[in-house]
Amino acid sequence: MTSTAPDVRPEPPHSPDDRSLTEFGYRQELHRSLSRYASFAAGFSFISVLTTVFQFFAFGYAFGGPVFFWTWPAVLIGQLLVAACFAELAARYPISGAIYQWSSRLSNQTFGWFAGWIMVIGQIVVVAAAALALQMVMPAIWSGFQIVGGDPTPTTATGAANAAVLGVILLVLTTVVNVLDNRVLSMVNRVGVTAEIIGAILIIALLLTHSERSPGITFHTAEGSTDLLGALLVGSFMAAYVMIGFDSAGEMSEETHHPRRTAPRTILTALGAAGLLGGLLVLGGLLAAPSLTDGRLGVDGLSYVLTSSLGDGVGRLLLADVVVAITVATLAIQTSACRMLFSMARDGQLPFSGRLAKVNPRTGMPTAPALAVGFLAAALLLLNFASPEAFLAIGTTCIVMLYLAYAMVTGPLLVRRLKGTVPSGGTDETGKPLFSLGRWGIPVNALALLYGLFMTVNLAWPRAEVYDPAGGHWWFQWFTVLFLLVTVGLGVLYRLMRAQRVRSAE
Repeated sequence: MTSTAPDVRPEPPHSPDDRSLTEFGYRQELHRSLSRYASFAAGFSFISVLTTVFQFFAFGYAFGGPVFFWTWPAVLIGQLLVAACFAELAARYPISGAIYQWSSRLSNQTFGWFAGWIMVIGQIVVVAAAALALQMVMPAIWSGFQIVGGDPTPTTATGAANAAVLGVILLVLTTVVNVLDNRVLSMVNRVGVTAEIIGAILIIALLLTHSERSPGITFHTAEGSTDLLGALLVGSFMAAYVMIGFDSAGEMSEETHHPRRTAPRTILTALGAAGLLGGLLVLGGLLAAPSLTDGRLGVDGLSYVLTSSLGDGVGRLLLADVVVAITVATLAIQTSACRMLFSMARDGQLPFSGRLAKVNPRTGMPTAPALAVGFLAAALLLLNFASPEAFLAIGTTCIVMLYLAYAMVTGPLLVRRLKGTVPSGGTDETGKPLFSLGRWGIPVNALALLYGLFMTVNLAWPRAEVYDPAGGHWWFQWFTVLFLLVTVGLGVLYRLMRAQRVRSAE
């Protein structure tokens, strides 16, 4: 596939990194300034274990009990299979809009367009979901952060409304950073990720040294639970939500030095590091919780463990680090969505493509996509004012969208492998062989696809006890399925209208 936009003719390359882009028919517009650590930070900050574990720990524990810990390594193995496939593609197609570009080049323009469309809508929902995570932390630091007043629990009316208020404030800040300069963006990401890693290690160490029980507790189910499999399937939501976004290191390829060599490694290391830290964080929380039966762990989650086990002073200081992680995560996810919009618009594949494809030559940032993502994510947060169930509905919907988009890459990739038409060989910018799975390609790819499809169905399954526990809101029970159908329907409508305009112009 090559670019279809009339204004993206390649210019003479000035470096090996630029030549990696011009061979695909694009000119270098984004500023290439990201180091290997900055590329790692892009992937790690999207995953952001502190953000997502603190946000969904209570949910996972409420449904699975201590045994939900084992969903973590299961999901990590599945996602590592997907990440290995993506690492191969990042080495061969170092282009922004990774999911869209990879799927289009492995299948066809139409299928790839829908992969990109589903992915970018999913990313916008993830931005909103990440911003909502502030509610799990900030009121626990200081009651004054409960601006709306009342119960700060996210599943209550006042908690949900306050989550939306805090989320909108955060989105304004991240949008500003996303239009400033990619050097500012990179600096914020690097500092934030460093603080998150240090904070995560410190939290894990303190939790493990304040253990109240042995690791054997992880084999226990929730009190009164009789359906172990069902509890684990729902409990896996937390791990599934945490370990997404590792592909964002590929999204930033056009801004990374030596992307063919750097992106594959940072995709895998970002997921591996997040998987290790997150697993230890979940285990530490279970071991250090003052009680597993008083009901608070399934409502207040890790914030309760930190302030109860470590004392208010230390606990609140560590929670402040979690706020930094949430801020950087929201920023990174918004950046990733911006690059997807930019990449699709550059090919003339979106409404208002001309405006969305413009890059500010001074800052090296696509301004319009940043504003669009910020506005749409903030609009989604308004659902929280309608009902507290929106908190979970938004979180689960974004995971399903990304899992489906991932499968729309691993699926065509497997077909190409079976046909023997996957690009092989080649060297990176340093002259070394490109990352490759070699003879393990087919089994790894097949397992990655099966895992992705299974989790997509598991996450989207309309369980009333999960999505509409209070009853009477069938639209929340079916929210994820309905949102996906609307997304695909709007995509079909746009494609038909676009095709009609093309025919009329001929």
